[in-house]
Amino acid sequence: MAKESSQRSRDAGAHRVVVIVDQNSNPFELGCATEVFGLRRPEIGRDLYDFRLCSPEPATLMRDGFFTLTGVAGLEAAEEADTLIVPNRPDVEVPRRPAAIRRAHARGARLVGFCSGAFTLAEAGVLDGRRATAHWQWADAFRARFPAVRLESDVLFVDDGDILTAAGSAAALDLGLHVVRRDHGAEVGNAVSRRLVFAANRDGGQRQFVEHPMPDPPDESLAPVLAWAQARLASPLTVADLAARAAVSPATLHRRFRAQLGTTPLAWLTKERLALACRLIERGESRVEVVARRSGLGTAAHLRTLMRRETGITPSAYRQRFGPEAR
Repeated sequence: MAKESSQRSRDAGAHRVVVIVDQNSNPFELGCATEVFGLRRPEIGRDLYDFRLCSPEPATLMRDGFFTLTGVAGLEAAEEADTLIVPNRPDVEVPRRPAAIRRAHARGARLVGFCSGAFTLAEAGVLDGRRATAHWQWADAFRARFPAVRLESDVLFVDDGDILTAAGSAAALDLGLHVVRRDHGAEVGNAVSRRLVFAANRDGGQRQFVEHPMPDPPDESLAPVLAWAQARLASPLTVADLAARAAVSPATLHRRFRAQLGTTPLAWLTKERLALACRLIERGESRVEVVARRSGLGTAAHLRTLMRRETGITPSAYRQRFGPEAR
């Protein structure tokens, strides 16, 4: 039993996130959406979203009959969504609410699909010619049914502007935190990830699965060298420096990064420095040269290039959106 009053923010002016829960939906993704968008954020000092669950039926049987969801809003709540999270389920052959999704897209709502939710979006016709991802097990079936969609089957999530899709169940958390960072900045995104005790350094381009999900012996864990590097991002660190700190060769370090994080040492270092630059801007540093130097990115030109590539906006636009004066 779920009470609507417990699913929505008390701030009526907040961005409204609505999740459509349909028959046979997966409870895990529903939980991810509720954790990221629905819970109150006392550690931040304000609520981030107005969150609702909705369903076309008064009683919705969840996947494999684990439980029945009742007491949520009707499907009409989807008509008021600023962000609409679409149904995900194992029975991907059954169409799920394409009309409601098409209407939301037509009026400019942001659409999000977790896992098999990409099928739901494709059924609504909103993914034709667009980038998307889905769970790797369904990649062939998806391509066969929706050849007009540009499926990227080896990434955690895809941000295609107003339509975002996540691959597997756990990637729903990655995408959810990405949306929070996009909406509220790196500082808030990191605060939410800390509250969830979930890694904040997995970006959408990482692989859906890696050869060794957990490091084999404890002494091969990257945690010590990652913590060491994060404390020294302003220094001129190189891959060779990281390898020396880990007491391995650069080639071995590269293999461990690929196996444990699904990325390269240099790509990880660049992402961490850019995240630090965003935090510095959010905390009030207005001098681009200072931000670039303190984050280890070197020059203002390099910082501008990276920010445009990763966030789509310039440092000054980022400051206007997420800096102290924007709060």
